[in-house]
Amino acid sequence: MNKVPQGSECLKLSDYQIRVLEENFTKVSRHPDGTTLMLIAAECGLSEEDTEKWFKLRNVKWRQAEGLPAHGGSVLD
Repeated sequence: MNKVPQGSECLKLSDYQIRVLEENFTKVSRHPDGTTLMLIAAECGLSEEDTEKWFKLRNVKWRQAEGLPAHGGSVLD
C-alpha cells in the first residue's frame, strides 16, 4: 500500500494554480532551484513552502507512474 506523505490534503489549489504548477513541473523542472521555486510561488500566490511541498508530492506521483520507488534518489529522475 502506498503512503501519501502527510500534509498533502492541506493544499487546496485552484485550477489556475494547478495548471501553473503542472506546466512548470513538465516544462521547467521537476526539481526547481530556490529562485525558480520563489518565482513559481509568486505566480501561483502560494508560499514557497507550499510550492515546495507540492513539487515533492508531485515527484512521488511521477516516480510511481514511472514504476520507480516513491522515494529515492537518482540524478536521472
